[in-house]
Amino acid sequence: MDGADGAMRRVAAFARRHPVRSTLAATALLSLALWLAPGLDLAVTRAFYVDGVGFPAAAVPFLRDLRGLGMAAFTWTMVAAALALAVPFLADGARFLLPPRAGLFLLAAGAIGPGLLVNGLLKGWWGRARPATVVDFGGDRAFSGPWVIADGCTSNCSFVSGEASSSLLLVGFAMIAPKGWKPAVLAGTLAFSAVMSLNRIAFGGHFLSDVLIAWCLTLAVLLAVHRAVYGPESRLTDADLAEALGAAGARMRAGLGAAMARALRFLAIFGRNA
Repeated sequence: MDGADGAMRRVAAFARRHPVRSTLAATALLSLALWLAPGLDLAVTRAFYVDGVGFPAAAVPFLRDLRGLGMAAFTWTMVAAALALAVPFLADGARFLLPPRAGLFLLAAGAIGPGLLVNGLLKGWWGRARPATVVDFGGDRAFSGPWVIADGCTSNCSFVSGEASSSLLLVGFAMIAPKGWKPAVLAGTLAFSAVMSLNRIAFGGHFLSDVLIAWCLTLAVLLAVHRAVYGPESRLTDADLAEALGAAGARMRAGLGAAMARALRFLAIFGRNA
């Protein structure tokens, strides 16, 4: 027992020191387990499928509205993050409600995770058919496991879940919340992501593996970007970032002003000579 406890403590210590590597290792192990047990995907999806009907949850208005809430939450998070950078840029270093480093963190993580990795790479190239379109659930396409490049879909495919990824991005708020708020924010954002992701499985839009792997990959991106922005190697502060954005904005406005002045002088000369 002591040996097992010691091993667990060493694993936990390694995870604290190397969170990104640990998350990627966990993703690899989870992916292998799901690849070796494809029946799990089918069994979970079958729980929401009705023969001759399909996936009835997809027709429930409340659940459809719930899906819309999840997409809106991601959109407004990105808007708030962009404003956290745009306000100091346009208003000489003034602050938005969200600090500029928080805006940089969330915007970069959203662009890299749900944006580039999930929607740009995996969903566009892996070709996994969505559950509602496979033969097992009334469709005409073959089932394929996670990480298997298939030809069951040409764009916006099942692997991995974009909405699971975008909803898990909200966990980023727990990473930047004040210490006393972290547990509550973490619990709330995890619960929100779980509900949004289960909803997609119930709709026949994604398999369980699409959701779990999307969570893991997005968490790895969050941890990596958080370390780059807030980690001990980063010397970036909110004050420095706001000042730099304000200076860049001032230079841009000065350049635009000079360009407009030159354009007006040219028009005046052209008008006199016309």
